[in-house]
Amino acid sequence: MAALSTVAATSKGVNQLNYGVGPNSSFWTTNPQILHSQWLGTPIKFSLQSKTFKPFLTKHCPIKAAISFSLPYGKSEAAVSIEKIPKWSSKAIKSFAMGELEARKLKYPTTGTEALLMGILIEGTNFASKYLRANSITLFKVREETVKILGKADMWFFSPEHPPLTEDAQKALDWAVDEKLKSSDNGEITTTHLLLGVWSQVGSPGYKILSALGFNDEKAQELKKVISEPGFVDD
Repeated sequence: MAALSTVAATSKGVNQLNYGVGPNSSFWTTNPQILHSQWLGTPIKFSLQSKTFKPFLTKHCPIKAAISFSLPYGKSEAAVSIEKIPKWSSKAIKSFAMGELEARKLKYPTTGTEALLMGILIEGTNFASKYLRANSITLFKVREETVKILGKADMWFFSPEHPPLTEDAQKALDWAVDEKLKSSDNGEITTTHLLLGVWSQVGSPGYKILSALGFNDEKAQELKKVISEPGFVDD
C-alpha cells in the first residue's frame, strides 16, 4: 500500500508538472531568472536571457555562389578567350538540363542531338519550341522517332547522372557558340541557336528526326533570319 501511495503521489506530481502551469497557478512561479517548483522542493535557477544560448547558436557564415551560364565548349583552341564567349540564355541552360534528364529516362548512355531536341521541347516556353510545335513537331513525335532510330534501351541499364555528350551533340553546341560569335549582337545564345546547331549536324539522330518530321533548310534559314535580328530574346 505504501508503494502504491508513493506511485500515486509521484503520478500526481508529474500531472501537476504537465498541466499546472498557468498565470494563476501556485505550483509554478517564474521570473526572468528563476523557475521554481514546489514539487521538486528546491528552486531551479535558469537564466532565460538570450546570452545564455549564444554558445549553442549556429554561427551564420556568408555563402558565396556562382551560377554558370555556359555549356560545354568542345574546341580546345577557341578563337576567343573563354571570358569573351557569349552566355547561354537561362532557357537554353534549362533545355540542356532537360535533355540530359530525358536521356536518363530513356536509359541511354549518352546525351545526343536527339536529347537536345527533346530538351528544347520539354522546356516548352522558348521560341524554338513554339516554332517546332507550330510546325507540328511535338515532344511525343520526337520521342517516337528517337526510339525508331536508336531503339529501346536495356531495361536493366542505368544511365549515368550526367550522360556524356556525343560528338554530334558537342558539335551542335559549338556551332551555336560560333554562330553567335559571328554576329555583332552582344545578346545571349538561345535555344534557337541550339536547334539550328542540331540541324547543322547532318546525319545525326537529331537531324534525322527533324527531317522525318518536316523540318528542312528553308525553315532553318527562316530561323536564322529571326535570331540575326538585334535584340532577339528567347521567348
